[in-house]
Amino acid sequence: MSDQISRVKVGPQIQVDDLAQLKSLGIEVVINNRPDGEVAGQPTHEDMAAAAAELGLTYYFIPVSPAGLTNENILATQAALTETQGPVFAFCRSGNRSGILLQAAIAEAEDRGAD
Repeated sequence: MSDQISRVKVGPQIQVDDLAQLKSLGIEVVINNRPDGEVAGQPTHEDMAAAAAELGLTYYFIPVSPAGLTNENILATQAALTETQGPVFAFCRSGNRSGILLQAAIAEAEDRGAD
């Protein structure tokens, strides 16, 4: 799973219109780690999913609460990475939760592989 990290870019909140630019940059998979409703005006995951589908992007909604990661977040991220190929863009408010989740998913998979 550690080979997966090189294909993932992490960043802050994007808008629906940004998905077309991500696609033009070669992104094939989008992972939304931001829960709906954190701030007014934030696009909903439904709007992001619909726009991603129109563009032919694979989209995952794996919300991470500001309170911290869950095992479900880690397993869902591992599944998203193993089920897909190609460049990935994961985002949350600032990118921090997405980066932490990615590292946790990889570390957990490596720990499990060592058993």
